[in-house]
Amino acid sequence: VLMALFSPLAGRISDKIEPRYVSSAGMFLISACLVMLCFLTAETALLYILLNLAVLGIGFALFSSPNSNAIMSSVEKKDYGTASTILALMRNTGQMLSMAIVIVILSVFMGTAEINPGNHTVLILSVKIAFALFAFLCFLGIFASLSRGKMHNSENLLSS
Repeated sequence: VLMALFSPLAGRISDKIEPRYVSSAGMFLISACLVMLCFLTAETALLYILLNLAVLGIGFALFSSPNSNAIMSSVEKKDYGTASTILALMRNTGQMLSMAIVIVILSVFMGTAEINPGNHTVLILSVKIAFALFAFLCFLGIFASLSRGKMHNSENLLSS
C-alpha cells in the first residue's frame, strides 16, 4: 500500500533530483529493513514487523519509480515498448530468482519437513539467512544504482 501511495511522489522527486540518488536512497532503506528483519524471533512483536514492512514499502517506492523513470528516459520514444518489455522481464526474472533462492534455503535447512510449530526454529533460521542474503545483495545494489550516469542536465534543472 505504501509503495502504491509513495511511487508517484518518488517519480516526481526523481524528475527534480537525479534518479540515481532517489533510487539509491530507496535501496538503502530496503537494505536497512532487510537487516532489521534478520533479527526476527518467535517473540518478535507484530508492530516491529509491520513498521519494517511499511518502511520497506516506502523504500520500494523510492527505488522503483525513479529507476523506471531513468530507464525509460534513456531510450528514444520509438523504443519505449522494447524498453518497457525488458524492464518488466528483468523485474519478473529478479522476482523468480528470489523465490528460487528462498526455496533452496528452505530446502537446505528444512529438507522435506513440514512447516509446523514443532520446527519453527529451523524456519526462523532459514528466514533470517534469506533476509541476510537479500540485504547484502540490496546493499550491493546501492552502488550499482549510484554508478549510473547523470540523467539531468544541471542547466535544465535551474530553468525549471
